[in-house]
Amino acid sequence: MDTNDSLRVASLWHSMHAISQQLSPTVGCSGIELLEADTFDLHCFQSLTGTKFFVVSEPGTQHMEALLKVIYELYTDYVLKNPFYEMEMPIRCELFDLNLSQAVQKDRVALLGR
Repeated sequence: MDTNDSLRVASLWHSMHAISQQLSPTVGCSGIELLEADTFDLHCFQSLTGTKFFVVSEPGTQHMEALLKVIYELYTDYVLKNPFYEMEMPIRCELFDLNLSQAVQKDRVALLGR
């Protein structure tokens, strides 16, 4: 998926997320957190600043919320503290990418036992 496709998907999700907050019968609903499809699950974590993080996983994969929180911690450590990062722009930070890959690999190893 290229950058433009990613931005289109994020824009679509942002709209659905905002609409779900308004239409929810539950008071204080924070929006869609999980979209379950036949072939994948899409998990969403919205930070206090409104930045949304996504994980696409196989259906029924557990503990994705914990992985999303780890990704958010990496974002705050490596992206937000980077003086060259501009808010609302695609993340282009080598240290973030490296640590993100390690966190995902670590999570994959823990889930699969390999």
